[in-house]
Amino acid sequence: MTQVIDLAKRLMAAPSITPATGSVFDAMEAMLAPLGFEVTRFMRGDGEEGTPEAPVENLFAIRRGPEGSKHFAFAGHLDVVPPGGSWASEPFEPEERGDLLYGRGAVDMKGAIACMVDAVAQVPADAGTISFIITGDEEGPALHGTRAIIDYMAAEGITPDLCLVGEPTSVNRLGDMMKIGRRGSVNIWLEVEGTQGHVAYPHLADNPIPKLVAMLAELDTLVLDEGTDWFQPSNLEITDLEVGNPAHNVIPERATARISIRFNDCHSGASLSEQIAAIARKHGGTALPIVSGEPFLTPPGQFSDIIHAAVKAETGVEPEPSTTGGTSDARFLRAVCPVIEFGLCNATMHKRDEAVAMADLSTLSRIYTRIARDALAR
Repeated sequence: MTQVIDLAKRLMAAPSITPATGSVFDAMEAMLAPLGFEVTRFMRGDGEEGTPEAPVENLFAIRRGPEGSKHFAFAGHLDVVPPGGSWASEPFEPEERGDLLYGRGAVDMKGAIACMVDAVAQVPADAGTISFIITGDEEGPALHGTRAIIDYMAAEGITPDLCLVGEPTSVNRLGDMMKIGRRGSVNIWLEVEGTQGHVAYPHLADNPIPKLVAMLAELDTLVLDEGTDWFQPSNLEITDLEVGNPAHNVIPERATARISIRFNDCHSGASLSEQIAAIARKHGGTALPIVSGEPFLTPPGQFSDIIHAAVKAETGVEPEPSTTGGTSDARFLRAVCPVIEFGLCNATMHKRDEAVAMADLSTLSRIYTRIARDALAR
């Protein structure tokens, strides 16, 4: 247990609020190089700090097995969300209290990455090829992170056979859930233009608010689907409404709103964008969609069986295959090879005093070792 806890502490002690660069990647490289991995680090993005185009650091590491052997990839992110205030201890000074290790990134997901590193040390180099796909931009815009590494891999002719993402998927205890898919996500900005005027002379103006309200009312009653065998029903939520009119006696010239849709594989980002745009036009408005991910599913089969067997062997728990929750970088990696997410308990992720059970780190490392060995042996 001591080894994996030390690895986790080294990563957690390097501040890496998204987009992450620098010291946390130095720590990661220093862990992998002695294990025989060829480490490539690169930056992408050329915008100013605080913008979606801000530079992001990425790392790809590979330890090549014998010619023709299987290739298993671990994937994850070293960036973390801002810690906020009122922690019981410093968020970037990992601290053991009782049986827990506290610090930002403990479960999301530096703890899991430490387990991956600890695990591959137990896998013989001649068992097959192992790689690490590690970004500094999962918690942010995700423009120059995993997608950039995928571009690099394509240019180098590197394609894993299977990929495990170490997101914190467990709910009540380590091992009770793995993610075999995720819903897609699209955010759509709605706008209705009107004509400004005095409220006493409405015939000389055109109020955009009733049109926008009617549009939102129709969208709110929209039933997108009833769900599928593996996905819950798609849901549309109104997340913002703004007019910005400081005057009580003025009809405004513009009204805007924003909706967010999490959708299953009955739809695509493009099909939903077109459907919403048609409704917006009917009410005299426009719609600007930004699709942040498409739905994906890795059907239960050999890969999920490998994870199931490893988890049950180490914990006695049988992981539930699920597609619930938000998005992750698996939405990009699914275009490369079959991908499943499995990791630590998610109860404290993104929260003040984020913490991981140190025993879970040791157990997860053993699970990851079993998964990697079995995946390479198939």
